[in-house]
Amino acid sequence: MRILHIITSLRTGGAEKLMVDLLPRLQSMNNDFEILLFDGIRTTFYDKLESQGIKIHKLDYNKNVYNPILLIKLFFFFLKNKYDIIHTHNTACQLFTAIVSIFFSFQLITTEHNTTNRRRKIKWYKLIDKWMYNRYDYVICISKIAENNLRDYLRSENDKIITIQNGIDIDTFSKAQPLSRNNDKQIIAMVAGFRKEKDQDTLIKALYFLPKDKFELWLIGDGERKELLKTLVHSKGLQNNVVFWGIRNDVPSILKSADIIVMSSHYEGLSLSNLEGMASGKPIIASDVDGLREVTQNYGLLFEHGNSKDLADKITLLANDKNLYREVAKKCYRRACQFDINEMAILYNNIYNKSYSNS
Repeated sequence: MRILHIITSLRTGGAEKLMVDLLPRLQSMNNDFEILLFDGIRTTFYDKLESQGIKIHKLDYNKNVYNPILLIKLFFFFLKNKYDIIHTHNTACQLFTAIVSIFFSFQLITTEHNTTNRRRKIKWYKLIDKWMYNRYDYVICISKIAENNLRDYLRSENDKIITIQNGIDIDTFSKAQPLSRNNDKQIIAMVAGFRKEKDQDTLIKALYFLPKDKFELWLIGDGERKELLKTLVHSKGLQNNVVFWGIRNDVPSILKSADIIVMSSHYEGLSLSNLEGMASGKPIIASDVDGLREVTQNYGLLFEHGNSKDLADKITLLANDKNLYREVAKKCYRRACQFDINEMAILYNNIYNKSYSNS
C-alpha cells in the first residue's frame, strides 16, 4: 500500500509529534508512507522525519493553511501522485482533502486530535462538519472522550468512528539523561505550543503565588502567543523565574531535569506531553478538563480549570510532601506505560489493511 499522511505543518504540537514518532514505525511494517505539508517550513520535526527516511512533500511555505489556493494545489498534487489511502490531520487538511476527494477514488482516513474545537460552537458550521466527516471511511479519535464528544456533536452512531489511543515511546523519556542545573529551585515544566487552548497563562499566574526563591518555571514550545505570555510574565514581576526554552529536540532530557510537570490546558484530545511527563518519572498536575482528566485522575493531581491559586496549592503540596511526591510519580509512570506507541502503530496498520481490503 502507498499511504499519504496530510498535516498542516511540522511545527510544534501533539499531532506533529505523533507524525515523528509514528510514521517510522508504520514504515517498518512493509508499507510505503509519505507525508504532505500545507506549510512546508523546516522545523526540528521536519528534519527528524526526513532523517528517518520519510518522504516529505509540501504545498506551500510559511503561508495561511486555510488559503483556498491550497485546494487547487492539492487537486493537482493528487493528479500527479497516486495513493491507496490518504490520512489527514488538523481541520484545514481534513476539510480541503474531503472536498478534493470528490474527484478521486482513494480511501480516506482522518484522526481527530481534540475533544472539542472552536468551530463546534458555530451552529451553521455543523452542516459542513457532518458532510466532511461523512466523506471519510474511518475517523480515528485519540481518546474515548474525544470519540464520545464527536459522536454527540454529530449525533452519530456510525461504526466508522473509532478510538485508537495515542501512544508514546516510554523508553525515550524514562531513560533520558537530565540536563545539568545551576540552582536549587524546584523546576516546574510545561511542554505545549503557545496557543490559546494550552492556557500557559494560568500556570504563570500560579507561579506568582509561590516563593520566588524556591520555584522556577520552564516553558517549552513556541507559537503566536509568545509575546503575550512574556508580557504577562513581566507584569507579574516573574521575569527572573520563567525560562522560555523555545522549540527543543531534547525534550526528554528537559522533562527528566524538571521536578513537576504541569498541563494547564483548556482542553485536550489525549495530551502526549502529559504522558511524556509521566513517562519521565515525574508527578503530573493537570487541569480538570476533557482529555486530561481521563489520563490523570487517580494517578497525578487535578486542579480546577483556570484556577491559578488551586494550581499553586497543588504545586506546594507536592513540593512539601516528599512521600506524596514519590507516590504520585510512581503512579504516573505506571499510567504512562499503558500508552505504548508500538501497540498504537499495530492498531493503525490494522485499520489501513481493513480500509484497503474494502476499496
